[in-house]
Amino acid sequence: MSSIEEQGWFETPLGQYLLQREQAYYDQVVANIFGFNALQLGLPDHELLRTSRIPSRIRAGMGGKVALLTAPEQLPVASQSVDLLLLPHVLEFSAHPHQILREAERVLMPEGNLIISGYNPFSLWGLWRALPHNRQHYPWRGRFISLLRLKDWLALLGFEVVGGRMCCYEPPFRQEQLLARFRFMEDAGDRWWALAGGVYFIHARKRVQGMRLIMPDWNESRSARKGLAPAAQKNVQSMKVFIHDK
Repeated sequence: MSSIEEQGWFETPLGQYLLQREQAYYDQVVANIFGFNALQLGLPDHELLRTSRIPSRIRAGMGGKVALLTAPEQLPVASQSVDLLLLPHVLEFSAHPHQILREAERVLMPEGNLIISGYNPFSLWGLWRALPHNRQHYPWRGRFISLLRLKDWLALLGFEVVGGRMCCYEPPFRQEQLLARFRFMEDAGDRWWALAGGVYFIHARKRVQGMRLIMPDWNESRSARKGLAPAAQKNVQSMKVFIHDK
C-alpha cells in the first residue's frame, strides 16, 4: 500500500468521516498520559498526538510527514525508552503484525501505554471488504484483525488492556449524502450494537512482573525482644517468691 493511496482515501468523504472520529478518540486519551517520549507509528500525515503533554513527540513510518523514517517491524529506538506508542492502522497492512507488537513491547517503558486502532472484520466494514472488487483498494486490501485475536496477542506479550471503544457504525458509503442519512447509526452505535463498529481502539499497558525481596525488620525484632523482657523478669520474681515460700 502506498502512502499516496492512503492519503487520497482519507481525503474522501468516507475517509474524513473515519478520521474525525479517530482524531476525537486520540485527542481525549493521549491528553491524560504522561511521560517523556511519545511515538506515533502510522498515519504520518495526521497529528494524532496533538493534545499530548509529553514533551518529545515523534511521528515515524515509511513515508509522509515523518521525523523518523523506519519500518514498523524494526524500530531504531532504544529498549524501554518510550512512554506512549500509537499504532493507528499499522498491523492490518503488515505481513508481520506479531513482530510489530514485539517491537512495541521492547521499546515501551514498564507501565508504558500502547494505543492501537484497527478495522473490525465483524462489522459492516468487514462485510464490505468481503466483496471481491473492493480487495484491490485501501483500506479493504488490508487483513482485518479481530478484536479477540488482538487481545490474545497482547496478553501473550504481557500487556493488560485498560481501555478502548469502537466507532464508525455507519455503512462505508462513499457518498457524503448517504453518510449523512445514516448518521443515526453512529449516534446509537455504542448503545445498540457496541461491538459492530467499523473501527476499534485498544488501550493497553505494558506490565512487568517484578520480584520483591522480603527482608526482616530488625527494628521490629528488637522491639519484640524488649517487649518480652519485662515478662521474663516477672516470671523470675514469681519463681523467687515461690521458692521463698517453700
